[in-house]
Amino acid sequence: MRMLVIYCHPCPESLTAALRDRALAALAAAGHQTRLIDLYAEGFDPVMGSDERRAYHTAGANEVPVAAHLEALRWAEGLLFVYPTWWYGLPAMLKGWLDRVWIPHATFTMPEPGKPIGRVLTNIRFIGAVSTLGSPWWWWRLVMSEPGRRTLLRGLRPLVNPRCRTLWLALHGIDGATADQRMAFVGKVEKRLAALR
Repeated sequence: MRMLVIYCHPCPESLTAALRDRALAALAAAGHQTRLIDLYAEGFDPVMGSDERRAYHTAGANEVPVAAHLEALRWAEGLLFVYPTWWYGLPAMLKGWLDRVWIPHATFTMPEPGKPIGRVLTNIRFIGAVSTLGSPWWWWRLVMSEPGRRTLLRGLRPLVNPRCRTLWLALHGIDGATADQRMAFVGKVEKRLAALR
């Protein structure tokens, strides 16, 4: 499978960076082709400016500012997001990537009366996410209703292949996690991705 890894963290020494590296290695060892989008390393601008917003619904023109990212999405058969959960959701950089890159005509068709939003990226048949969270699982799931997970795994699914599989791997309570717990999670991520077919 052609796997596009979207990575979002500002610190190269972070646990999230280690998760990215092990994820890429596990995917490659399992025979997948990989590409990496490192949002902070490339200096991706998450802010949609006024001209870009005005062209948001104009096919072709809306692709110009994010053409390289759209090419990567069209290449991919699978997406893997690796990021920390901040304030229960996606970091601003990653949310801005969704805002600017997942645009009408290129990634979905706009809904019409009696017709829902339409799929465009049917080449994508897997979406996974690896994240760390400060909150305990029960608070994030029962009280907050899993906002980041819902955005990526439920929000994107109507835009991709109807048989798209999803995977969510999370380490809760990261602030109090021991070194052994962190490394166990890295191992879990590696094992699950190595088994991905």
